[in-house]
Amino acid sequence: MQNLEIVPRLLQDVRAGKKIHTIRWRERDIVPGPMLYVNVRDASDTIMVWVTHVEKMPLSVVAARLGKIADWPDAVLLSGMREHYPRIEMRSEVTVIYHMPPQK
Repeated sequence: MQNLEIVPRLLQDVRAGKKIHTIRWRERDIVPGPMLYVNVRDASDTIMVWVTHVEKMPLSVVAARLGKIADWPDAVLLSGMREHYPRIEMRSEVTVIYHMPPQK
């Protein structure tokens, strides 16, 4: 079963159906199908989602692709991504993983 770790605050948004994609850099390949999110602080806290598709793109185009330009100007997006990936740059190629809200 493919899985990705996720921080607790974002796991809450996945459960609520508010978060339906994740941006990753230099992590394992994910393919369409079932995927388990695993709380990075508590491996017993998980949630299953269905990955619909995966796209690779430079970080610089992610906000536009996801319709988040107003929320994620370059400086905000880069700062947020550097919390997880300190060496990432706007030109870095990232993977955007899209998934369905979890079934209730």
